[in-house]
Amino acid sequence: MNGTTLSGRYELIERVGGGGMALVYKAKDTLLHRHVAVKVLRQQYVHDEEFIRRFRREAQSAASLSHPNVVSIYDVGQDGDTHFIVMEYIEGSNLNDIIKAQAPLQPAEAVHIATQICDALEHAHANGIIHRDIKPHNILIGKNGRVKVTDFGIARAITTSTITQTGSVIGSVHYFSPEHAKGVSAGEKSDLYSLGIVLYQMLTARLPFIGESPISVALKHLQEPVEEPRVVNPMIPQSVENVILKSLRKRPEERYASAGEMLRDLETCLSPERRDEKKWTYASDFEPDEEATRVVPAIRPDMVPSPASNAQDKDGSPGGADGAPVWRDGNYEDEDEKARGGNPWVKPLIWFGVLLVLLGGAWYGVKKVQEIFVIPTVVVPNVEGLRLDMAKAQLEAAGLVVEEPIFEFSRETPADYVISQTEKEEEVKPGTPIRLYVSKGIELLQMPDLADMTEEEALAALTEAGVAKENVTIAREHSPKKAGSVVEQFPQAAQQVDPLETPIRIVVSRGPEDVAMPDLVGRTVAEAEALLQKAGLELKQANVIREKAYFEKGRVFNQFPYQPGEGVKPPGEGIQIYVSDGLPNEARVTRYTVMIGPKEQGGSSAIRIVVTDAMGDRVEAVNQTVTSDQSFTFDVVTSPSKNAVIEVFQDDGKVEQYTWTYAQASDSGGSASAPARSSEEPEPPAEEEPAVPADGDSSEPQGEADGEEQAVDGL
Repeated sequence: MNGTTLSGRYELIERVGGGGMALVYKAKDTLLHRHVAVKVLRQQYVHDEEFIRRFRREAQSAASLSHPNVVSIYDVGQDGDTHFIVMEYIEGSNLNDIIKAQAPLQPAEAVHIATQICDALEHAHANGIIHRDIKPHNILIGKNGRVKVTDFGIARAITTSTITQTGSVIGSVHYFSPEHAKGVSAGEKSDLYSLGIVLYQMLTARLPFIGESPISVALKHLQEPVEEPRVVNPMIPQSVENVILKSLRKRPEERYASAGEMLRDLETCLSPERRDEKKWTYASDFEPDEEATRVVPAIRPDMVPSPASNAQDKDGSPGGADGAPVWRDGNYEDEDEKARGGNPWVKPLIWFGVLLVLLGGAWYGVKKVQEIFVIPTVVVPNVEGLRLDMAKAQLEAAGLVVEEPIFEFSRETPADYVISQTEKEEEVKPGTPIRLYVSKGIELLQMPDLADMTEEEALAALTEAGVAKENVTIAREHSPKKAGSVVEQFPQAAQQVDPLETPIRIVVSRGPEDVAMPDLVGRTVAEAEALLQKAGLELKQANVIREKAYFEKGRVFNQFPYQPGEGVKPPGEGIQIYVSDGLPNEARVTRYTVMIGPKEQGGSSAIRIVVTDAMGDRVEAVNQTVTSDQSFTFDVVTSPSKNAVIEVFQDDGKVEQYTWTYAQASDSGGSASAPARSSEEPEPPAEEEPAVPADGDSSEPQGEADGEEQAVDGL
């Protein structure tokens, strides 16, 4: 349905989820210009009045709720056969995906999520709404961390009729409450049971009840006790486990009285005062079960009295039939023996005495035989803590045989010393083999190679090898290697170390240290590359950009994005240079000649000629000492926006200033293809001729007096 527009307003963009009853799309509300979530009833149910009724009930139930932890309902409608609900769009993921990727979660994070869910349930219950399908799939977590409960598709108002049908229930079997599994009315405490399972799953990464079929899982909810969370994950605080145990009681009356009570328990379960909390139990756990199975002794047939056992004979005398012993007051009475006046214990006593005599004689006979065939014994000396050779000598001197010793690593016992022995200080026959367990010393670890590992990978490798974390120190230094990678380790790889005692130091790269960006302007490409390479920076050929510019051809006229002196982290990603590819087509290059001599005839003067034109400001074209009048010729470059100004200095005093305009250069035939500025050897002095352009332009150069204003205008 992507691209479909419902009710002329909601444009479906992409499918983002779905359940048994409906599909969920991300859509754009073209009227309010915002993204929304649109739940569309599956096509196979559009003609099923029961499903449509449930679908509408979802909107009616959720629309009555207004809470920051409940997904808001904006609209409900029908477009042809398409029934839909418009809801708040949450940018993020659902709790089920987070559990799959990260569980078990930290207790603080899991409790934070459960607290927000419970807050939403308290609000829903206060408005007469029971969710009945609390599970991770229906818990959305936005990018801002806020939890949103959604999908009231099978929720119902307390005052309305139940959705549960005979022989079937609606919901997710792994999160069912026992009463829900029975198909009876599921109240508010059913939601608390489901929330308890969600909290259990977040903290243990597993569900409390798993079965081969939905029926078997439902039966476990009804009959089997839940495995305690701390058995699965000992890191769960006892106070948090108590919340889970109380919410997962089989009987609703034994759970929290309300979502508000559970919320208050969640809000305080990680507080310091509950750190040493005892395990929660319910009073009925200690009450005797009257229906429990008991073991009773079996009754033998001869212990059952006959009907006449306690009756008298016709003549009134007591006794059993045919003179048999009578069971009376817990004993058998032999009436004939009693009549004879004898004692019934006489015969047993006689036989007991005979037995004692026989046993005494047997014991006496055995002792006599032992005295005849006595075998001497020795006491095994205690050789623990002795060096192996000394221990062997003592045992062999006592007449014992020392078996091949077994060597073991030991931190307490030095190498080649006895850790323990068999038959220590016991009496044994000579020649008895004795086994010694001898120390190999401390088990040393071969230091792993941590080079180029990340800090986390290096610590994991050391922990796996048995290194104590408290022995590892981490230093951070600038390095050409990638930030976060190991650049050095002490001790070095393959060295033998004591994993519990040897201090280990790893150096982690903080990345390259910033270097100052060199000044590349005016350099050739080769010179620029050399300067960058010396600074540890890299220039990619793709970043050498050639453009027309008022700059000497083949020279760098701009650098980007780092200006000279700015800090750059090697290798300096994205460094670009702009190289002049010659002057622009509109440029005009002309040769200009100035004639000048010494200030006094026969003397000498220092002559300087400074040019300001399109190629630069106040560039010295001539610097020479003359003793007679000479002419100097050099290039000047003009552009449509900048004229040329020539300043002439004689012994550091400015004597002339000329302006050479772009129009004059164009009229004189100047072009962009002329050579760049360069001064020539002085020509022979002219006879009192004024300075004129070399191309023979007849226009008179302006002197300092009347040319100053024009030069300024030209600039």
